Amino acid sequence: MRQLASSLIVLTALGVTACAGAPRPAELALTPTEQWTGKIKVENQPDTILLGVHADGLSANQASAVAGFVNQWMQAEGGVITVQAPLGASPRMVAGVQAALAAQGAPLGSIDLASYDAAGDLAAPIIVAFDRYTVETPRCGANWENLTRTRNNEVYSNFGCAVTANMAAQIANPQDLLRPRPMTPADAQRRATVLDRYRKGQTTSSARDDQAVGTVSRAIN
Repeated sequence: MRQLASSLIVLTALGVTACAGAPRPAELALTPTEQWTGKIKVENQPDTILLGVHADGLSANQASAVAGFVNQWMQAEGGVITVQAPLGASPRMVAGVQAALAAQGAPLGSIDLASYDAAGDLAAPIIVAFDRYTVETPRCGANWENLTRTRNNEVYSNFGCAVTANMAAQIANPQDLLRPRPMTPADAQRRATVLDRYRKGQTTSSARDDQAVGTVSRAIN
């Protein structure tokens, strides 16, 4: 009996040790599909235009270039636009660049004005830029295996790569792969209206649309 009791104690200790050493969910290996998500590279590179400094402000060609720049900024859903002017540049020129950006649809809050030392270069331009994000998708099909072999009944090495590559290629803004977008502000006016009706014991739902009313036909065909 003592030998049996000792054996049970040893087995119980081994079981506890095995449970303690079991990997936590965070340490488990990635699935065949998840292994490709870490191979998507998202990089940011500045989209830049250089504007020569004129004492009387923007030229027609420069205004056209700014319009095209803002259009690209909108398509890329860019963030802050930086306007870096050389020290001593014409304030009228800097103000003209800012006004041109705003006139094309860039909010003033998204325009950051700064200056830089041109080291005496009289031809130093005004640098207008924003960060554009690009994505590099994984290359699939580099090492195809013999699909007729079952071996250990494991998935093939390329499994999940095409799905990941296609999803990454369809993302309009690769920045979404790095971080979530900020939430839009709540409709405070609508919220106040609903709370006011609730306190008064009134119906808080919107008015019913007569065209949305439907009845089930009971006709026998």
